[in-house]
Amino acid sequence: MAKFKAAVVQAATVAGDTPATVRKAVALIAEVGRRGAKVAVFPEAFVGGYPKGADFHIYLGARTPEGRQEYAAYHAAAIGVPGPETDQIGKAVKEAGLFLTIGVIEREGGTLYCSALFFGEDGRLLGKHRKLMPTALERLCWGFGDGSTLTTVETPYGAMGSVICWENYMPMLRMAMYSKDIAIYCAPTADDRDTWASTMQHIALEGRCFVLSACQYLTRAEFPTDLQNKMTDDADQVLMRGGSLIVDALGRIVAGPDFSGETILTAELDTDDIPRGKFDFDAVGHYARPDVFKLVVNEQPMQPVVHLAAE
Repeated sequence: MAKFKAAVVQAATVAGDTPATVRKAVALIAEVGRRGAKVAVFPEAFVGGYPKGADFHIYLGARTPEGRQEYAAYHAAAIGVPGPETDQIGKAVKEAGLFLTIGVIEREGGTLYCSALFFGEDGRLLGKHRKLMPTALERLCWGFGDGSTLTTVETPYGAMGSVICWENYMPMLRMAMYSKDIAIYCAPTADDRDTWASTMQHIALEGRCFVLSACQYLTRAEFPTDLQNKMTDDADQVLMRGGSLIVDALGRIVAGPDFSGETILTAELDTDDIPRGKFDFDAVGHYARPDVFKLVVNEQPMQPVVHLAAE
């Protein structure tokens, strides 16, 4: 088996400026590469932005012109996948020689998705995962993913995949990912509570996998000026305080959680910890009871319009 260095990047989106955010991502990827990391994870919605504190001026039963304009601005900051932004990120990944998971706001038509993109060390975009269940008011601005993007990609250190933020509280989704023999479980998040670390430890123990969780460190000054923020107008106020961390496959926190500001956390991980851990617990193997419990996962893409060719 193999040892490798993993990194989680705790940094903020550049306020409402996608080109600048992509340039920031490129610089951070280069820095991660210089530190010798072979796998890196960026936060949820890093490109496109997590609109923490926004409400798009909405209330039950009505929308407002102000809210529609704010959504239009947020829609414009999102990216197509693939597109020129993913090309720039892929080039940086290739130069750094690592595998990357990065959170983006993906635009397809009039709908936005909170997505995680996967890049190979050759810079290729290997796949994506769209968040299945936007949480609470996230449903105001994001669509729902489907089972077709329960994606894992191969790395020399095992399969890499992503479960985004509160998707990690969906037991059946976790089980679906464990069934893919996931080794590098990436958890981009916007959850900066103290309780998040225990969730990540639980998943590492349950899945006998490495858990890499990255959260933004975001201040009001880094929030888009064209969006109303209901939390604060104080530029120095922290909207998201980080808490990024790395957990090994035996449930031990080996880096973080960090609440100090923007940072890059690294840790050396040993792939032999995965079989060591599965010696006494394998959720989809010898510790499963398929005669009692069985999970069915629909991974077909759900298309709202299907065109049938004329005979």
